[in-house]
Amino acid sequence: MKTILSILFLVLLPLGLFAKDKSAPTTEKLVVATEAWTGQKLPAYPSGQPEITVLKITIPPGQRLPMHKHPVINAVVVLRGELTVTTDKGKVLHVKAGQPMIEIVNEWHYGANHGTEPVEMIVFYAGVKGTPITILQK
Repeated sequence: MKTILSILFLVLLPLGLFAKDKSAPTTEKLVVATEAWTGQKLPAYPSGQPEITVLKITIPPGQRLPMHKHPVINAVVVLRGELTVTTDKGKVLHVKAGQPMIEIVNEWHYGANHGTEPVEMIVFYAGVKGTPITILQK
């Protein structure tokens, strides 16, 4: 019996070594979209030298960003906290940690943190060199 178990062990051991590594890199598609969270169709990319900007933005608890708009397409991934986005037309979106959002283009809005922990987010802007990524409302 010991011999049979030893042979099985020696035969099965190499199979375990070639098994798929459970800690291998993975890919998870967060979002694919042709429109912003409000349903607005994304505009065509302008011509010119493409420029990608990536920002990490932190909003402390109880704070909000000023009213602003983006003339370029951008996408957000909230890393921590919960972001509330409100448009000047009264549309509201809540985005929790781990969730993506396709931002609106050329519409006034602001982001706010109504929670008790900071909101941390990464924002990816796909613009054209020389074009601002954000315009503040005066």
